Parts: sequence; structure tokens; C-alpha cells
Amino acid sequence: MVFRSRSVLETIRIGKKIGTRLRPGDVVALTGQLGAGKTHLIKGLAYGVGVKKPRYLSSPSFTLINEYPGRIPFYHIDLYRLESEEEAEALGLEEYLRSTGITAIEWADKIPSLLPEDALWVAIDYAGERERRISLTSRVEKTSKWLEELSEAIRAFEEVEKEERKGMGPEGRKGNPLRHR
Repeated sequence: MVFRSRSVLETIRIGKKIGTRLRPGDVVALTGQLGAGKTHLIKGLAYGVGVKKPRYLSSPSFTLINEYPGRIPFYHIDLYRLESEEEAEALGLEEYLRSTGITAIEWADKIPSLLPEDALWVAIDYAGERERRISLTSRVEKTSKWLEELSEAIRAFEEVEKEERKGMGPEGRKGNPLRHR
């Protein structure tokens, strides 16, 4: 499943749509270059999950793990500074992966063997200066079916967004502070 985002707001909205469909125990594994939009997508996940005041969500690059209350506990983990899977294990990552909360992990490609088989993988790549390509994949059929349903929901949402954007240029309103920079 591949989606395009032309702004930070679109990335957050895609994350929100994904978040509304997450269930207790789900793991979302994010990959992408620095500045690609992983934290923005996770902010959207938090909105979708029902985290209170997700606009204050920030990347836990230095604290490594942030926990947020919501209808389902939400754990935001950033592994950028970790060098090995052993460091992730020492951090207590396994406890989060087995929890009934939702765990979103930035730089998940550093620990692929520690993640559950049914993790939802989200790769965010640059697709031009102000556009991102957001790819969702899974290794198991159950999650793949879920992805198909999610794709239909997001595509319907994108159609509504296109209608709302009619009359604007491809990058939205001029001077929009929420565009990817």
C-alpha cells in the first residue's frame, strides 16, 4: 500500500486514519531518513488512538520512550541513538511489544528480529522536495487484509481532501506552514 503526502498535515491525517484502526497490542514499525516525517505520522496515530493532547507529542530521541494515556495506552519509541538489538533489549523493549498498548517505533529497521511478525511496517521516503511516499506493508495475511481495508478508508478520505483542495495549487495554499520543507 502506498500513499503520497504533500504536507505535514496530510502525513498527520494519514497517521490518524491508521490510528483509528489500531487495536490493543498492535506494533507500528517506522523507517525513513531523518526529517522524512516519522514523528508527524506517529502524532497522527496518537490522534487516531485517542491520546489526550497529541499535538504535544514529540520524538523521544533523548528519552527513548514516551508513554501517553488514551483509550488505549500509546508508547512512542525512538531507536535512533541505539547501536544494537542488545541495547533495545536492555531498554525493556520486549515489555512494550507484549503490552496491551499500541507501540509505535521510529528507526525500527535497527531491530527487525525483535519485532512481532504481525507488525505494521511504515516506510516514509522523500518523493521530491515537499512530497513523501508512505508505504505500508506486513508479513502476515491477517495484517495484509487489514491493510486492504485501511487503504480503502484512506483513499475515500483522500477523495474528500481533493474536493476540499479544488482551486488550490498542488502544494496547498501559498505560504502554508504545514507543507513539508
